[in-house]
Amino acid sequence: MSELDSQVPTAFDPFADANAEDSGAGKKEYVHIRVQQRNGRKSLTTVKGLKKEYSYSKILKDLKKEFCCNGTVVQDSELGQVIQLQGDQRKNVSTFLVQAGLVKKDNIKIHGF
Repeated sequence: MSELDSQVPTAFDPFADANAEDSGAGKKEYVHIRVQQRNGRKSLTTVKGLKKEYSYSKILKDLKKEFCCNGTVVQDSELGQVIQLQGDQRKNVSTFLVQAGLVKKDNIKIHGF
């Protein structure tokens, strides 16, 4: 019986690495840029994770002017302040944030289809 017990594989946790990253040791602050599908061809780009000391309204004003789109700052109970822009602006927003010096390129995560 002891031989069988030693041959049984241990339980594998696929999320062990993800949980280890959330522990706080060497944690990086990422800016998440996502696209959400609305109806038809319409889409919405959201930006979250910017530092709290930045003025979200000024960043939004510059983004709207640069990309000729509309947008708003939404206050979420879990996520804090989130910038929403019309259209799929993921690449535009990421290059804008890097060129403006607000975020390093390594700290940006782009999500979506």
